Amino acid sequence: MKSRNHFHTIIIGGGPAGLACAALLAENGVDALVLERSSRIGRKVCAGGVTWSGLARHLPAELIEKSFTRQHIRSALQKTVISSENPIISTVNRENLGRWMAEKASQAGATIITNTQVRAVTEKEVYTTSSRFTYDFLVGADGSNSLVRRFLKIPTTLMGAGIQYQVPGNFAEMIWHLDPKQFATGYAWIFPHGNWASVGIYAKRADMPPGKLKEKLHLWMSKHGMKRKGLQAQAATINFDYRGYRFGNRFLAGDAAGLASGLTGEGIYPAVFSGETVARTIIDPALNDLKFLRLLKKHRRHSRLLDICGINNHLAGLILESLVGALRMKIIRFNALEMGE
Repeated sequence: MKSRNHFHTIIIGGGPAGLACAALLAENGVDALVLERSSRIGRKVCAGGVTWSGLARHLPAELIEKSFTRQHIRSALQKTVISSENPIISTVNRENLGRWMAEKASQAGATIITNTQVRAVTEKEVYTTSSRFTYDFLVGADGSNSLVRRFLKIPTTLMGAGIQYQVPGNFAEMIWHLDPKQFATGYAWIFPHGNWASVGIYAKRADMPPGKLKEKLHLWMSKHGMKRKGLQAQAATINFDYRGYRFGNRFLAGDAAGLASGLTGEGIYPAVFSGETVARTIIDPALNDLKFLRLLKKHRRHSRLLDICGINNHLAGLILESLVGALRMKIIRFNALEMGE
């Protein structure tokens, strides 16, 4: 008889990657357990952008806060607006998205335990503050500072950093501002939600330390007439140091695997898709997922472009101005910069 503390697959982390993995496993009859350290599913520092080519078209309408068929892109020398018939990017509330995904996983039969801190993992066991579980398969979906990744002794050197404020107001335009003199290899953004906007900045951590990043964001917000009084800065790291996702009977998904885009910071779609890929691989170990290989190809392309831009600000300026110009003249489409298909 199976022990109550034994699960076929234990997933550490109840974010999009872990919940997507759990739902698909449970739908296929696999006994899956999700361990989430927070008391509430879905809370995370995030701009909340989901692309049409990635996740937005698959979400129910009630999860979408605002959708944008136009994107306002600025650089040091140019301003352009690109448009599409379908929403290019929509915004979601991460907590609402998490609750929806958790409900799907639970209804499929997955077990989800919240407010549970995982203290250690071994070859066969997972230890929390109050329990011990054994597993056949282990999935690390526990973010950029992944315990499972550390257990597997996989280093992480390629990291991005993002800082945002949730600014009250009805913002009508989604804005991206690329300028290496201000933001190094990154960009500043305005992502409107219902009655507020995520206003933030992102860059490769090695190219701009967090203190400098925050200073640049404050200057940019001041130039746009945004006041920070009463607002609290929120910060998060983004792991884009991908070194594989399958390690015997142990797997990494989402940020733990380093699958966010180092160039744009896009992470929700890679998290969901990689969680599902891990589930499919556990169900069928011989799986050769061509769609996942295409995701990895885009990830490598983003990382190479980021490396080139990081050589110096002058070269980065030339590349980014060329990129904005190519978008303005419709030589390339915006989804060429997205992780979705």
